[in-house]
Amino acid sequence: QVQLVESGGGLVQAGGSLRLSCAASGIRFSFAVMAWYRQAPGKQRELVARITDTDSTMYADSVKGRFTVSRDNAEKTVYLQMNSLKPEDTGVYYCYTGIHWGQGTQVTVSS
Repeated sequence: QVQLVESGGGLVQAGGSLRLSCAASGIRFSFAVMAWYRQAPGKQRELVARITDTDSTMYADSVKGRFTVSRDNAEKTVYLQMNSLKPEDTGVYYCYTGIHWGQGTQVTVSS
């Protein structure tokens, strides 16, 4: 059974930082392309960042230079380091394998 468990969300002031984690089980993690999505209230879910099995990364234009995605294959965990957070980064952040979704973790950035 596949499980993706996100953690690390919370309330932070604009300009602050958070580090999200997504612990995976039930998948061949080292071969998986892992992604972070977010969904703001009243908006569609959008891709934030993605990392391949060869550590190639891509980012949405809105987060380039501020967010960093990384992975630890030994721990079967993918991370999203978020710096210089803005109120528009507020939303529920989800981990995604291309098939399976995590339950999400709330990030709220106050102005």
